[in-house]
Amino acid sequence: MRGTDKTQKGPTMQTIGFIGLGIMGAPMAGHLLDAGYPVVTTDHRSSPPADLVAKGLRTVTGNDAVARAADIVILMVPDTPQVEEVLFADKGVASGLSNGKLVIDMSSISPIETKKFAVKINELGCDYLDAPVSGGEVGAKAASLTIMVGGEENAFARARPVFEKMGKNITLVGGNGVGQTTKVANQIVVALTIEAVAEALVFASKAGADPAKVRQALMGGLANSRILEVHGERMVKRTFAPGFRIELHQKDLNLALEGAKSLGVALPNTSTTQQLFNACAANGGAKDDHSGLVKALERMAGHEVGQSAIGNRQSE
Repeated sequence: MRGTDKTQKGPTMQTIGFIGLGIMGAPMAGHLLDAGYPVVTTDHRSSPPADLVAKGLRTVTGNDAVARAADIVILMVPDTPQVEEVLFADKGVASGLSNGKLVIDMSSISPIETKKFAVKINELGCDYLDAPVSGGEVGAKAASLTIMVGGEENAFARARPVFEKMGKNITLVGGNGVGQTTKVANQIVVALTIEAVAEALVFASKAGADPAKVRQALMGGLANSRILEVHGERMVKRTFAPGFRIELHQKDLNLALEGAKSLGVALPNTSTTQQLFNACAANGGAKDDHSGLVKALERMAGHEVGQSAIGNRQSE
């Protein structure tokens, strides 16, 4: 670990700076407060959630002030440009860091840029972990997130007690950038599985079957998955409030496709699924939950999941 080791304070005494109190960040920060960590955030963009303030969340003005007040700074923002701004803009986190502090980026961003950000933070005498998460709003609220970490082992050991308050499956997968690479791989699997579930339910529904019962039956066999369980239910019940927005999954698949191009790797089904997300966004669905991908298939089928099949298989 670079600089001064602050672990002797004891994990509950380390102050956590948390920047990005959105759909997932807010419950994540809430778990840290519940566990007794002092948590500080910035009032730069908006007032923090009242429930977190009631738990003891403290606010300061500016990301640099967050860094000065905290031992560990966590970022949970939408994309690579926002991480770069939070870290390195005028009065950004970097300008408030001092030797021995730890920066953890839990956003989902470019693995290539992550490596560059890590080098800059390391040059300030601080450690850097990229630790993107999977599990969406449900996992954030339940403190059951999967956390994929890139960085040095001693920094990971220091951060692990903090991670354990927010997630369950916590893995150091490699050096800086590898956490983000793992998250991109995760988003490929999630997107393609959502697409497969959507195809299956559109097919079954238009064939005249009850999609809720089809989903129930499939959950007892090899086709079962967390996606079928959670997002299949969203498709059947038409509950597309995010969750995890389509526009964010588009961003993640862009990272996959850009990385694949640079590596000379073909991702044909990822590309097709991205086009379905693009079709949803073009029809006003960018802010829908990513399970709303089913709407693109429904438009092509002229049929909505749950709608009575046209003719209801008149030949039977």
